[in-house]
Amino acid sequence: MNVPTPPTDDEPSPRETAPGFGVANVYIKTRKAGPFIARHPWVFNTAIDRIEGEFQDGDVVDVMSDKNRFLARGIINRNSRLRVRLYSWEVGELLDDAFWRSRIERAVGLRTGLGYTAPHGAARLVFSESDGLSGLIVDRYGRHLVVQINSLAWARRLDPLTSILKDLLSPQSITIRSESGIAKAEGMVLPEEQQTGNPPDGPVFIEEHGIRYGVDLTAGQKTGFYLDQRENRRIAAGYLRGRRVLDMFCFSGGFSLAASRLGQAQQVMGIDVSDKAIAMAEANAELNSLANVQFRQQDCFEALDEMAAGHERFGGIVLDPPKFTKTRQGVNEALRAYHRINRRAVELLEPGGILITCSCSGNVIREDFLAMLSGVAQKTGRDIQVLEQRGPSPDHPVSPSCPETEYLKCFVCRVG
Repeated sequence: MNVPTPPTDDEPSPRETAPGFGVANVYIKTRKAGPFIARHPWVFNTAIDRIEGEFQDGDVVDVMSDKNRFLARGIINRNSRLRVRLYSWEVGELLDDAFWRSRIERAVGLRTGLGYTAPHGAARLVFSESDGLSGLIVDRYGRHLVVQINSLAWARRLDPLTSILKDLLSPQSITIRSESGIAKAEGMVLPEEQQTGNPPDGPVFIEEHGIRYGVDLTAGQKTGFYLDQRENRRIAAGYLRGRRVLDMFCFSGGFSLAASRLGQAQQVMGIDVSDKAIAMAEANAELNSLANVQFRQQDCFEALDEMAAGHERFGGIVLDPPKFTKTRQGVNEALRAYHRINRRAVELLEPGGILITCSCSGNVIREDFLAMLSGVAQKTGRDIQVLEQRGPSPDHPVSPSCPETEYLKCFVCRVG
């Protein structure tokens, strides 16, 4: 077994001298090749037996079975437990600029076919593993792009990536973002945010289902807006029609404004712990001249407890909390948190009320979430009927080869 050669300032990477070729072979342990034959794109360090050949982190490698059979081609990173991200299952296919351009073109073509290309609209153009581009997210807000780099593979390929995006999409600006936790896990050295082109001086204004929203491209959750809830906001509004609505973890007011404008809700109260999110939500309500929507900055757990103690009642409640766990080890604790907020919500709902309850914790599977709702029904003595089980909007497709892409769950429930 050869020891990998660390990069130096005066020595070019093997990837640079032979772009797209696998410069080393990564051998998988006996009986561990099944997921990669099935085209799962993640090779964790625990699946690797040995590595033959010299390489640097960020280089292209070939993944081989213990019987020396080619499985896939990917990019290696010794800093991460997710040791190799796989991109091609074709022998000899180059992972060069032409390959990346083809993949990005295909991803953009899907969103074009979906009709998600309105000039003042927003959409996810590239969704990481679901588009065969593990570790890369590209969102469009009007004429501006936000690129989220979640892997060293893409941190090493920023220049060709931005060139491809400029050529294909002619954006007014490109904002590069990364999360500090992911950057640390991947061993990436990236500024938390950098911009090219002509970035906006303030919020970018987008339109969704006839509602306008201001989006801060350099701050806030995800890339600035919860694009994955696009169709769920529209569906939820129909169920909340004419009701008094409580929107918990409201962020910049997506569900709140949809309930008011699309659902003609009687009254809407949105609550979030972030003062910046509340300021944006209030600005969005004013932008759309919605006088029956109010927002309050408060810890949502405390707010639910206070309202339950005060015997408040609502006709509809939306629960769209941030991710409660990023690991499988935290699933039980996350389920307890989901149980707590859903139990409080059920206690606050009038008979026949509507509960829109969501989870973006990918490690909490749909069956466990349903079991949690069953526990809530038992503890509260209230009947819960699931009317719809929904996922993310279609610009966030699910890959059957990578079940982890089915992260978002949205349940529309009637509470008796």
